[in-house]
Amino acid sequence: MLQSINPTDGSLIREYPESSEAEVAQVLSEASIAFDSWRRAHFDERAAILRRAAALLRERRSDLARLMALEMGKPVTQGRAETDKCASVCDYYAEHAARLLAPEPAATEARTSYVAFEPTGAVLAVMPWNFPLWQVFRFAAPALMAGNVGLLKHASNVTDCALAIEEILHSAGVPRAAFRALLVSSSRVAGLIESPHVAAVTLTGSTTAGRAVAAKAGACLKKSVLELGGSDPYLVLEDADIGAAAETCATSRLINGGQSCIAAKRFVVVESVLGEFEERLVERMRARSVGDPLDEATAVGPQARADLRDALDRQVEASVARGARVLLGCAVPAGPGAFYPPSVLTGVTPGMPAFDEELFGPVAAVVAAKDEKDAIRLANHTVFGLGAAVFTRDLARGERIARHELQAGSCFVNAFVRSDPRLPFGGIRESGYGRELGAFGIREFVNVKTVYVA
Repeated sequence: MLQSINPTDGSLIREYPESSEAEVAQVLSEASIAFDSWRRAHFDERAAILRRAAALLRERRSDLARLMALEMGKPVTQGRAETDKCASVCDYYAEHAARLLAPEPAATEARTSYVAFEPTGAVLAVMPWNFPLWQVFRFAAPALMAGNVGLLKHASNVTDCALAIEEILHSAGVPRAAFRALLVSSSRVAGLIESPHVAAVTLTGSTTAGRAVAAKAGACLKKSVLELGGSDPYLVLEDADIGAAAETCATSRLINGGQSCIAAKRFVVVESVLGEFEERLVERMRARSVGDPLDEATAVGPQARADLRDALDRQVEASVARGARVLLGCAVPAGPGAFYPPSVLTGVTPGMPAFDEELFGPVAAVVAAKDEKDAIRLANHTVFGLGAAVFTRDLARGERIARHELQAGSCFVNAFVRSDPRLPFGGIRESGYGRELGAFGIREFVNVKTVYVA
């Protein structure tokens, strides 16, 4: 049984029985049949459908934001912004897919030779709960525009969101069998990957889940794209605008209650400005209001599940036991709901969970660095490699560090890391492989086909 539980008060929202093996087999078979016709639809036809989906998302943004608040605790203000972003990715690929997938001529001795980009079939998407709409649409929009069909295995605690997405796409004109939400538990993902009707798989989730999906996809010789965890470092150099840096860092750390793979996690600060930065960061973290995600004034809602909140608290306690110091928060509040306050740890060093692991919640870990070289060393001292940022008034210096020194898939200067439909997104090392979004994203699940006419 799949359960949706309101993390604000722990109440049961709804239960859904899992789909039977026979029901899933039928959906997979129908998706394979639907692919044969969907792949032949003209780009203009698919684009019109994606634009209708964007319009429906904008029309229903308040209802969808409320749904996310109830199922996983996202503040409604952030839920509306997430819905708008989903609409933007639909519009982006509706406008640009034909250009991004246009055949590319190649000069050879042949009469004609070129590279074509052809869809591959049904793409299985194993998606997380933290951005229950955005994670899905950033896969679905390019996959559908490329002529693939989609199969969604969403996180069990956001089943209502999964069904809402399915309904929006169907209402927009996507054939019913060309996009389906599968109501199954995580234990059945391996069987889905094994199905001959599934051509490829994409997963956003933990490194542990990524390893399992990669192993199964590899055994089945199927393409996979993995967007996994991160422990994103933000470097604050001695010439940074400390007030602006603290504000940006606090915002990044607290988006979605800190439950974001690309949220700022480790703040690596040069010692000469460490005290000022800590003071400003604590001030800004403390100012964020915590409460009911349905309240328009709330900036930080509950964590998505009580067990996740408790795991975060154990990581904090272990870090303090190893020498980290509490500057703000870092204690589970009394009362109902899976709440955890905005928190700041300092004196964080390698060997502590706050440095080595991903803290998936509103806890900022401040790390002292001697100078720029030491800050870069500490930033790269991680198994992850999703995002990173650097704060400095010297833009040439910042660009040099972002371009040549920081080891991550996305590196920003004087801004927090975020995804954008126009830019590729993904990580290296234990943060995964492959790219979503931009031109690279739409080409992940296509057959890059050489055509040669003598």
